[in-house]
Amino acid sequence: MANVADFFIDTLKRAGIERIWGLPGDSLNAFTDALRRDGGIRWLHMRHEEAAAFAAGADAELNGSLAVVAGSCGPGNLHFINGLFDANRNRVPVLAIASHIPSEEIGSGYFQETHPQELFRECSVYVELVGDPAQLPWVLEIAMRTAVEKRGVAVVVVPGDVFFADAPDRRPTAPIVPTVSTVVPDAAGLAAAASVLNAAKKVTILAGAGVAGAHDEVVALAAKLQAPVVHALRGKEHIEWDNPYDVGMTGLLGFSSGYRAMERCDALLMLGTDFPYRQFYPEKAKIVQVDIRGEQLGRRTPIDVGLVGGVRETAAALLPLIEEGRDEGFVTDAVAGYRKTRTQLDELAVDDGKAPIHPQYVAALLDELADEDAVFTADVGSPVIWASRYLTMNGKRRLLGSFLHGSMANAMPQALGAQAADRSREVIALAGDGGLAMLMGDLLSIRQNDLPVKIVVFNNASLNFVELEMKAAGIVNFGTGLENPSFAAVAESVGITGIRVEQPGELRGALTRALATDGPVLVDVVTAREELSMPPSITMAQAKGFTLWALRTVLSGRGDELLDLADTNFWRRLRR
Repeated sequence: MANVADFFIDTLKRAGIERIWGLPGDSLNAFTDALRRDGGIRWLHMRHEEAAAFAAGADAELNGSLAVVAGSCGPGNLHFINGLFDANRNRVPVLAIASHIPSEEIGSGYFQETHPQELFRECSVYVELVGDPAQLPWVLEIAMRTAVEKRGVAVVVVPGDVFFADAPDRRPTAPIVPTVSTVVPDAAGLAAAASVLNAAKKVTILAGAGVAGAHDEVVALAAKLQAPVVHALRGKEHIEWDNPYDVGMTGLLGFSSGYRAMERCDALLMLGTDFPYRQFYPEKAKIVQVDIRGEQLGRRTPIDVGLVGGVRETAAALLPLIEEGRDEGFVTDAVAGYRKTRTQLDELAVDDGKAPIHPQYVAALLDELADEDAVFTADVGSPVIWASRYLTMNGKRRLLGSFLHGSMANAMPQALGAQAADRSREVIALAGDGGLAMLMGDLLSIRQNDLPVKIVVFNNASLNFVELEMKAAGIVNFGTGLENPSFAAVAESVGITGIRVEQPGELRGALTRALATDGPVLVDVVTAREELSMPPSITMAQAKGFTLWALRTVLSGRGDELLDLADTNFWRRLRR
């Protein structure tokens, strides 16, 4: 007689699940034993449940299909929470199986007792406790369906004893896979949007992750509107390539060209974006927003027209409503500004012959050497700055990260998830030294699961982005220095090829070797700590804060930091 755990495995297999990320434990024993007996789904053993959740999120994001993570009761599944928050905010379908304490002990303050159905509610689109085996078919199927249709995390909580119970007798349902629908705004809404856009002399498009699959339609609309296209970070991989109207990013990581294109427009067309920074939106422009989720409309800035629809079909429907013969002066100037900015950025990404190495040079070399369909993951902090500015997307490459949740330590476990989803594809993690150290135990999972990821560590011995934030606020750096080991030596100790790079002249050879090596490689690159990465618009408060930081740094007896800053960012450039 099959038990509840067997029912789980059968349902997951019919949905096309090939692997489950997680960590075993006593309350999960029936489930992992069912996996062992069946043999049809691979168990990817991780050393920390947070890393397992990050990996599952990347697995789902790369393939667009449901990924699964499982963990034992109490502290075991609570470790999921940061990775699940990230997956839910990235809108990727993940099923989390959270085992629970014995049913008869729930509510007694039992060993390891928590209330996971309450704790996971904020980071999921569905969460439910299975208290009776008869619930299981409905709860499991609703959870999976909700995860794939709402594109988020669904959590099924199962007490360990329920896994051992006899499976309910119920005929199998159809395999649970995402449906495909077309959503187009009504004629009145499209006409209202076209009226705003036709009346404007200078239109800018802001493109987010929602433009995935709509590249050609958005570029065609930009051509008709003669509109520069600014992309949010999550829109980068979907719209910047083969786009003569692209003018880069805006926001804290963006370019002055992207900022100016939005600042100077008199109409802004937002396409599939939840760009959060209100200070970067234009103050006086008319705004048209298109999003598949109606609740997103107007949540970041006041809008004049809101349309619920898919970006691809809405852009196609708007195109014939846009009047011909628009002046091209605005977009021409914006694109010229972007080219100038791009040239200035590229001038920083060079081998100037001096150590420590400029992090821009690391990212630019990776961009040059990586495969045309490489998958990149980037840690929150300075690595994501260099990834956003120097990695070139081409319609085949992918760029994954914790771009909404903003968690440290995401790059390495997300690389594992991406690599498991496609072992033949080159996967490169741009890891910060602080981020890698936070979940460094899962370097062991790379070798254990035989995943040939490539990790490039930006080793600047600091929480570098935090230091930049302190400088901008006029605060003397404190508590941000890191006493790091040789990450290359650590990698070697766990069976991963480790390469240490301290001189810029060694970098090209090291990265070439790493990318050509079969199996996992970690490249530990010693990069400049005092590298400035300025936002496209400097506020008076930031300028004042930076001045105060400089003054306070000198008064605190740490003027050597100012000398390092000058050497890294100014004098070394003058010498070139």
